[in-house]
Amino acid sequence: MSMAQQENHGVEPKGIRAYLTAHLREYGLLFALIAIMVFFQIVTGGTLLRPVNLNNLILQNSYIIIMALGMLIVIVSGNIDLSVGSVMGFIGALAAVMVVEMDFSMTMTIAVCVVVGGVIGAAQGYWVAYWKIPSFIVTLAGMLVFRGLSLWLLDGQSVGPFPREFQQISTGFVDDFLPGGPVIAEMLGARFFNMLAFVAGIVAALYVVWSGLRARARHKAYGIEDEPMGFFIARIGIIALALLFIMYKLATYRGLPNVMITMAVLTIIYAFITEKTTLGRRVYALGGNEKASKLSGIKTERLTFFAFVNMGVLAAIAGLVFAARLNTATPKAGFALELDVIAAVFIGGASMSGGVGKIVGAVTGAFLMGVLNNGMSLLGIGIDYQQMIKGLVLLAAVIFDVYNKQKG
Repeated sequence: MSMAQQENHGVEPKGIRAYLTAHLREYGLLFALIAIMVFFQIVTGGTLLRPVNLNNLILQNSYIIIMALGMLIVIVSGNIDLSVGSVMGFIGALAAVMVVEMDFSMTMTIAVCVVVGGVIGAAQGYWVAYWKIPSFIVTLAGMLVFRGLSLWLLDGQSVGPFPREFQQISTGFVDDFLPGGPVIAEMLGARFFNMLAFVAGIVAALYVVWSGLRARARHKAYGIEDEPMGFFIARIGIIALALLFIMYKLATYRGLPNVMITMAVLTIIYAFITEKTTLGRRVYALGGNEKASKLSGIKTERLTFFAFVNMGVLAAIAGLVFAARLNTATPKAGFALELDVIAAVFIGGASMSGGVGKIVGAVTGAFLMGVLNNGMSLLGIGIDYQQMIKGLVLLAAVIFDVYNKQKG
């Protein structure tokens, strides 16, 4: 394309370096995650990316990611929720009492817990949205209230174990209904091969390539500046190959974890809502400038209210997953977990002042924290140093956010 054609399309030619400099916030996290994974893969002698450890990474970060989806919405709307860890623990305690002590069915227990989570979110969102009480204060009170309610409900004791059916929420795997697994396993000299996981990886990789090409074609048609072709190919290739690699590793272990399907479905739904719908655009407008949003006709109070209801529902789902993984409910479940959730969202690129952040960034931020935790544990680094390193990573992310704003 000639310079004249580029000017007609409104596109300024940029090299890869210039493009990366302009989009450092967007791609810096992805590069950081790759660098950290490569580092720990080397120093742990390949342990990090072994199938069993990849499965552990998914299980250990599942409830963080589920809550990070809701926390991103809350933070983008210009608020914060400090109670999610306590709400998660309380829901786990409620599920334990219902299933173990009162012999409720799993279906009834899940339905009740999700509704209770929504009610908790509504109770907190009401004071924030309609009484204009700062979310920090309301949810700090909620953190203390639901921590106390967990202690009361469990009577200070651990309650468990859960029935095997309930444990499957977190530790179960999707049945492989595709043929050919044993044949592939024999060819590879492996004990097991899950065709469903491998085919899912191929489909996911192809979708990444297709959606990337489609978005690039759409940008070109509308004259929107796009990334250099070399960088585009490298980015799409790395993501597609990473998906294939991870799914291949899981295929040689036990296949697709149930909780991974839950995370993937929720991530896709929330990414679509935030990026493709009017509701998502209104949430970003609310966080960017609440007064201007209200003047433009957006019902800001109702939007804030439902952001907290949504957070309560996702905290309830995370509570069920966490309880199923531990196979017991304890009074200390979820203690300080809200800090990991908030850290994941901020590291993922969300702004402290609201109006900025992406679902994919929050998920990537959660995985980055998870890989840090897992890698340091594999190296035998003490919990004291782990906490300090995580704190420094969070501080660096916030400093980077402030620097970008000042630079812009």
